[in-house]
Amino acid sequence: MDADFQFDNTWTLHPIDGDTGKTYMGIRDAQKVFVKRNTTPFLAALSREGIVPKLVWTRRTGNGDILTAQEWLDGKTFLPEEVGQSVEVIQILSHLHHSVSLKRMLVRVGGKQKSPFDFLKSYAHQLPGDLKNNQYLHSVFRYLEDHLPEETTFKVCHGDPVNTNWFMSQDDRLYLVDWDSCVLSDPAYDLGILLGRHVSYGKWQRWLELYGENPTEELLEKIYWYSGMDFLLRIKQYHQRYEYPKMNQEIMMLKKLYLY
Repeated sequence: MDADFQFDNTWTLHPIDGDTGKTYMGIRDAQKVFVKRNTTPFLAALSREGIVPKLVWTRRTGNGDILTAQEWLDGKTFLPEEVGQSVEVIQILSHLHHSVSLKRMLVRVGGKQKSPFDFLKSYAHQLPGDLKNNQYLHSVFRYLEDHLPEETTFKVCHGDPVNTNWFMSQDDRLYLVDWDSCVLSDPAYDLGILLGRHVSYGKWQRWLELYGENPTEELLEKIYWYSGMDFLLRIKQYHQRYEYPKMNQEIMMLKKLYLY
């Protein structure tokens, strides 16, 4: 499905440039929708909560793929510095992490649980030799091994709340998009990704107070742990894709947080 094609005799789907072959602009007469292939069935619940753009329809193709259409919105994704400054971002994440109904729905559709040890295993599994032998990355990994968080309160986590997944529509509605990485994990997982990438460490306490948490030393250490874990996983991912400039950028960002 990497070229324009007619779907059910009414919709024409046009691939969106720069994506992984899973997203399309759907057009029927004057109507446009955003279509994604084989995304999470959790999207319907998120649409009802207003966290993602409105769900329009879901249909199965002849080859078994599931196409999900959402309202087409013009707007822009956030810049890295905008994420850490947005009160709306904090409110959406807090609502997501504390929602009992969303957790119940994600469990119902088969959402996977991921513990800190699961993340460590994901990084160590078939780790390329040059990453395994990198002294700095090995030091970070050993730190994460030695400081494994003991408790995990499983909640709904987006799994990739980076700036490019925060979308502001032209009528100033903010959405958190791209839910392919959503899991049941500790909310510190999402917080570690966002704070580690987009908020300087000295501002973490104030951010967490706005989020509704008491920024205890234990919580700060847990978020710090998940931030380092996220950087390692992205470094491995970019290495596997041969995207070495992006990999090196991740290493540079990690070094600002983990000083070894």
